[in-house]
Amino acid sequence: MDYTRKFVEWDVPALSTLNGCKAYQLRERLNNGEKLDRSEKNWLTEAINHNTYSRRGVPVMGWLFDFTDAVHLYWVRQYGRITEYYATDKTALRNILIGKVDKIVELI
Repeated sequence: MDYTRKFVEWDVPALSTLNGCKAYQLRERLNNGEKLDRSEKNWLTEAINHNTYSRRGVPVMGWLFDFTDAVHLYWVRQYGRITEYYATDKTALRNILIGKVDKIVELI
């Protein structure tokens, strides 16, 4: 499955020129069957939840690095309401949340 695609209509740099960016490197590691360490999981969870282009990917210069295979859907109850997040795991999700969290539930 191809986890990287162009998502804009204008010309973008070649994908190979992005090999220095963290999203590219993490996608390559996952493609090779490697595991992510805690700091990488935390970075990926924050990058996915703090962009406006994709709920399960990281946009970089017109390219979208899709991490659908590496993230799970969670419901978080916080301040009396429930919000959906995608995260690599509960620990990474807790690291990006601010304030008291009542409950985190992974949806399967």
